[in-house]
Amino acid sequence: MKTSALKTIIKEAVREAIQEELKEILLEAVKTPKVITQPTYTAPVMESKAPVIPQTPTMTAESKRAAYENILGDTAAFNTNSVQQFQPQVGMDTANGTLPAGEVDMSQIAGLMGK
Repeated sequence: MKTSALKTIIKEAVREAIQEELKEILLEAVKTPKVITQPTYTAPVMESKAPVIPQTPTMTAESKRAAYENILGDTAAFNTNSVQQFQPQVGMDTANGTLPAGEVDMSQIAGLMGK
């Protein structure tokens, strides 16, 4: 017997076996009574509470002053005497916006451009 003939015989046998099994499954499905269950729905019960109103904390003037002093901390002692005086470098003309004469190396410019 050739392999092609054996192959067709096996295919037919498998097909018949599958058809018989499907027929049995379908017959069982038709014969068994169907039980239809409908889902029951219960609405969620909302608890009736009084609406919550957020209360803003109230501070007296003295407690506000103490809070600001605490926030400021050591900076409260600063005044104009604590500021350093600005002293511009000699050779710059701040009125006309000119810079002192000097040369800039190309590697410095390239370093700036790379960033």
